Amino acid sequence: MVAAVFHSPLETPAAPAPAVTPAAAAMVAVASPAPVTAPPQAPARDLRGLWLAVLPPVLGFALLLLIWQAIASTADSGIPSPAQTWAQAVQVFAEPFYRNGPNDQGVGWNVLSSLQRVAVGFGLAALVGIPAGFAIGRSVFLSRMFNPLISLLRPVSPLAWLPIGLLVFKGANPAAIWTIFICSIWPMVINTAVGVQRVPQDYLNVARVLDLSEWKVFTTILLPAVLPYLLTGVRLAVGTAWLVIVAAEMLTGGVGIGFWVWDEWNNLNVASIIIAIFVIGIVGLLLELALVKLASLFTYEEVRS
Repeated sequence: MVAAVFHSPLETPAAPAPAVTPAAAAMVAVASPAPVTAPPQAPARDLRGLWLAVLPPVLGFALLLLIWQAIASTADSGIPSPAQTWAQAVQVFAEPFYRNGPNDQGVGWNVLSSLQRVAVGFGLAALVGIPAGFAIGRSVFLSRMFNPLISLLRPVSPLAWLPIGLLVFKGANPAAIWTIFICSIWPMVINTAVGVQRVPQDYLNVARVLDLSEWKVFTTILLPAVLPYLLTGVRLAVGTAWLVIVAAEMLTGGVGIGFWVWDEWNNLNVASIIIAIFVIGIVGLLLELALVKLASLFTYEEVRS
């Protein structure tokens, strides 16, 4: 009995594979090109990224040193060379916290005194400026009332307020703190108010429909939306405060990095003045980096599906 096997049109039986002799297999192996393996690119890319991150700043500092050395090489410049300034810096930072009297202290104490004044003045400005920015941003009446005053007072040089502080507070230290306060408050007020005004009205309408309390609206809607603007105002305020305190201390005296610069100038110690310039820049850079890090921790990003 013979069994019939039927195949559907879609299932065509495969033809039997031809037998491969050892000679044919060897010919195929010789004719087939070997697979090409691409060389690893990750180390080269990492090295290139490292050079791009390190080389430009190094070249920038090298150019600064060359220009500095060229100016110091002239006979009548009076500018110490980078080597002379470095030797002076070694002596200055060997004892940064010495004390030989109220007007003879190490650079460390001067920097800490300046930072203390900045912290007090900036803190008072934040306590006043941030709530004022929220109030001005939410109220059309307050916005129209205070915007002309802010536009009038904000361009005034911070040092122009220093004599007013000396007249009112009768002391150099509170006058310097007052100057920091008045120059730090405007960036926080303006940026906070702008952030409140740019909150989408739909969010506030939903909060009104849900009958949320003012505190709930502030914590769940306003604060997350306004926080990037607020932190930008804080960064601008801190930078301005650190710039102003140096000039204010030059005029008021006492202990501080600004007074240290002026005192070194009276002693004709130009190398120490250059050291103070680098110290002021480094401290300002550290403050900026700290606030950038703080802003990155509290940045809210909208997630869209």
